[in-house]
Amino acid sequence: MFTGCGTALITPFQRDQSLDEAALRRLVRRQIDAGIDFLVPCGTTGESPTLTHAEHLRVVEITVEEAKAGPRTVPVLAGAGGYNTAEVIALATEVKQLGADGILSVTPYYNKPTQEGLFQHYAAISKAVGSLPIVIYSVQGRTGVNVEPSTLKRLTAFDNIVAVKEASGSITQIGAVLQQMPERFNVLSGDDALTLPLISLGGHGLISVASNEIPAEMTRLVALARQGDFAGARAIHRKYLPLMDINFIEANPIPVKTAMALMGLCEPVWRLPMVPPSAENQSKIAHLLGELSMLPVRSAHAD
Repeated sequence: MFTGCGTALITPFQRDQSLDEAALRRLVRRQIDAGIDFLVPCGTTGESPTLTHAEHLRVVEITVEEAKAGPRTVPVLAGAGGYNTAEVIALATEVKQLGADGILSVTPYYNKPTQEGLFQHYAAISKAVGSLPIVIYSVQGRTGVNVEPSTLKRLTAFDNIVAVKEASGSITQIGAVLQQMPERFNVLSGDDALTLPLISLGGHGLISVASNEIPAEMTRLVALARQGDFAGARAIHRKYLPLMDINFIEANPIPVKTAMALMGLCEPVWRLPMVPPSAENQSKIAHLLGELSMLPVRSAHAD
């Protein structure tokens, strides 16, 4: 279910900082129309740390509604992670009831559990949510804890732990994970720029930031690579590598939201402690979008 290219959706806000439900619906429909394989609301890119509990559930609810509404439906992998196992289980149960097809659960952060603690954390979630698929999110650069390949292998004993979003940034670890996991277990890239090497080693797809901006292109890149057409995939990768890089010129999702605002897709609004990019970086983002022909075409009569 969670293979190919999935988008780690931004959460659009209105100027008064409230959730922009209309914009969220438009963004989800844009993704589906572009051919995205699955959707990931309420992750890091979705500013989940600053969403209230009710807002978190509402974002998932809207995403599920739109993802299931049209002639083409896509799976929804809802964010449900944290550093309190009991709270994660409660949240996972709620998003399951809203119709999410699975959860993306980031490793506990701040309290920095041991590998045994990580195993017990995910084992408890697995047992509590029944058949709901779980994708583990390993991103040591943000959480301060790494899910080691041996721990992942232990967790594959649970049938509903189906995949990992591998964002360690280490090709060595990615290779070890792919070598040790059973055939049924999917390994997804958590870094746009590392998607091609991950797939070349046997990986199964990507959870993308850049696909917020260019969903069709990132979906095509992943599809070509999975088909073995690495020449075609490399051409897309090389064209959009500057975009993948500039999306992290400041903390995600500051740059991607800036780009999407410049593209006319959302308001340039974040919640503290996220702030707008520096003037210099905003200029760099706008310049790159212009080079890639991603800015809206203005009327010749526009002021």
